[in-house]
Amino acid sequence: ALDSSASSDSSIADAVDGASDGDWRAISDAIFNTDSRPVILFDGVCNMCNGGVNFALDWDPDGNFRFAALQSDAGRALLQRSGRSPDDISSIVLVDKEQAYIKSDAVLRIAKRLGRPFPAVVKPFPILGRAGLLFPRFGRNFVYDRVANNRYSMFGKSDSCRISDDRFDDRFVSGG
Repeated sequence: ALDSSASSDSSIADAVDGASDGDWRAISDAIFNTDSRPVILFDGVCNMCNGGVNFALDWDPDGNFRFAALQSDAGRALLQRSGRSPDDISSIVLVDKEQAYIKSDAVLRIAKRLGRPFPAVVKPFPILGRAGLLFPRFGRNFVYDRVANNRYSMFGKSDSCRISDDRFDDRFVSGG
């Protein structure tokens, strides 16, 4: 976790407040201005997606990742920065300072960096993440799309985005 989270949140909020509808660049630049950790964009009303966020928080005790709902101003700006429509909530997106990954590429790259609570020698998620990337993207995304397209019917939908937990405040990108 970084000490600059308060100033980072402030600069993101300032960028959102001062941005016009088309000024996604200012918002996305502010997100990485003082904190270079990648951001996982998730569907904030999807029960499965919120479960995935909770799972990632538990298995990423070092705070390698930050999170933002796809529906938030920050999420919409990062979607546009990634070349996607700001209204596209069809896929998880992993956004780092240089590029973005979607669908199974995002999931497997996230898995590669998860480790807890296993000892350093045996970390199943990094192993699965690396192994999964060896399979053809078409096949991985076929499975991903089947689950993603049915996530609401299989896992349900919430009326609101995930409720915050003070222990993880520095892990969630603010800004709408």
